[in-house]
Amino acid sequence: MSGAGKCFLVTGPPDVGKTTLIMRIYESLKLSNPNLKLQGFYSQEIRQGGERVGFEVVTLDGRRGRLASTTIPSPEAYQWPSVGKYKVDVASFESLVLPELKIREDTDVFIIDEVGKMELYSSYFFPAILNILQSGIPLLATVPIPKRGKDLPGVVRLKNHPGATIFTLDQRNRDAMKDQIFSQLVDMLPKP
Repeated sequence: MSGAGKCFLVTGPPDVGKTTLIMRIYESLKLSNPNLKLQGFYSQEIRQGGERVGFEVVTLDGRRGRLASTTIPSPEAYQWPSVGKYKVDVASFESLVLPELKIREDTDVFIIDEVGKMELYSSYFFPAILNILQSGIPLLATVPIPKRGKDLPGVVRLKNHPGATIFTLDQRNRDAMKDQIFSQLVDMLPKP
C-alpha cells in the first residue's frame, strides 16, 4: 500500500467547485515544474440551450469522451445504467479513461475527477484506482459528498485508505484549500 499522504481526496456539495479546484492545482503543478508527468481526467458538463444534458470526461491532454447523456444515441443505450435522468456510457468512459490510469514509470501524479456513481459503473475503474494507490504515486481525486448519509462503497474504501487525506471544500475555504493541497503535493514530488 502507498505511504501516508499519497491519496488526496477533495469532497464537498455539488457545484462547490471541486473540479475547478482540481484543475487549478493541475495548472499550478504544470507551471511549477513543466517536466512533471501528470495523468488522469476530469469531468465536464455538456450543456445545450442553457440546460445540462450530460457529462463528458476530458483527459489531461485534451481528449474527450461521453460519460453520460439524457439523449439516447443508439438502441443499445437503453441498456446503459442510469443515474437520475442520465444514461451512463460505460464503454465510452472506459475506452478513454482506463488507458490514462495505467501506471507508467515516469508518472508523478494521477488526477481523477471524479470517483462517483457514474464512473463506478465501470467494473475496471476502481481496480485501476487501487493499482494507483499500491504504486505509491500520489493521487489527487474528487469524491462526492454522501447522499442521504451513505457513501458509495468505493468512496468508503478510498476514504479509509491509510494514505488518504480528505479535504472538504466549501465556498469559504476554496482558495486556502488549493494552496494547502498544492503545497502538500509539491513537497512529495521530485524537484525540478
